[in-house]
Amino acid sequence: MVEQRHLKIVGCNTSEETANTGLKVAFATTDMKYVNQHFGSAESFVIYEVDMENTAMLEAVQFGQLKQDGNEDKLTVKLDALDGCIAVYSQAVGASAVAQLKARGIQPVKVSPGSGISDLLKSLQEELSSGPGAWLARAIESQKPVDPDRFDEMEAEGWEE
Repeated sequence: MVEQRHLKIVGCNTSEETANTGLKVAFATTDMKYVNQHFGSAESFVIYEVDMENTAMLEAVQFGQLKQDGNEDKLTVKLDALDGCIAVYSQAVGASAVAQLKARGIQPVKVSPGSGISDLLKSLQEELSSGPGAWLARAIESQKPVDPDRFDEMEAEGWEE
């Protein structure tokens, strides 16, 4: 399976600050308004960047209609499309897909049918503002660059055996 269409928004309304601190999240959707797809058979994803104050649509990826047939080959293209995302919201996700998503550092988030993408983005912003839960805190930490001086303080303390 290959992508049918992939729209990337260039020069969208993200500020430079958001580009440095924003988190990418994806939603399995057919209409860009509601999460209405199972991850494995999702026809498309819409990808947003979100921080405490702003949200911006970055990409829309379309795959075409697929059956929930257990064919694992279809997941590779979808997983690749989610590169850089910390989470993907869908109505359901199979065990094999969960394992593959987590191996790539992407948190699968199951939501109720008819969940609005704008509502989910607002909820995510509220969680960022009030203090992120465990999975979100891990995702934020994984996005931070590694400090090359992180062992200097330990070295300065010296080693005793």
